[in-house]
Amino acid sequence: MTFSIIARCKKTGQFGGAISSSSPAVAARCLQAKAGVGVATSQNITDPYLANILLDMIKYDLAPEEAISELVKNTDFIEYRQLSVLNSDQPPAVFSGENTLGVHSECIGEHAVGAGNLLANADVPAKMVEVFHASEGSLAERLLIALQAGLDAGGEAGTVHSAGILVVDKLEWPTINLRIDWSESPIQDLYQLWKLYEPQVEDYVVRALNPSGSPAYGVLGDE
Repeated sequence: MTFSIIARCKKTGQFGGAISSSSPAVAARCLQAKAGVGVATSQNITDPYLANILLDMIKYDLAPEEAISELVKNTDFIEYRQLSVLNSDQPPAVFSGENTLGVHSECIGEHAVGAGNLLANADVPAKMVEVFHASEGSLAERLLIALQAGLDAGGEAGTVHSAGILVVDKLEWPTINLRIDWSESPIQDLYQLWKLYEPQVEDYVVRALNPSGSPAYGVLGDE
């Protein structure tokens, strides 16, 4: 019921992920990231807490593969979970439990990992990773291009209705956290929302760090 890609940008140090599902509000449950640490997903029959545990583990110098291995050994109901995690400089890691739903698969690339369950076909994660590495632009742009490629490759076996993207940079809070929680075309709608937000990202960072020198707000009453 879900396909996702998480990735890092070696130029900027950003981490991020993009995800889509037939279920509502998928990104709110499944994507987690911490600046300077990494990005993780918990999907399939989701336990949102598991992605946070993975991030805490890699924060303290466990490699992604080691973190997943330890979590798998010590977590109840782990065979119902599909997990992925990535840090700044080691190979990403992914896990699909025996009870992962339907057609499911994973693909680990140099700087990205894709995973999905209840897929139309097993090629979807590999296509997302391939397109991510071949694309150019910001991390957010590349993630959304890759997510669309996953949909074009078949996507979920059912119709997707929600999508989201999360990107962290150097601050404690995400600089990009956009979601379409219910739509007939969530990935396309998310990309349009991203193009609206893209030129404003840095403005909102400046407003947080130095409101006295921030750009105009562009709203009624702003002078």
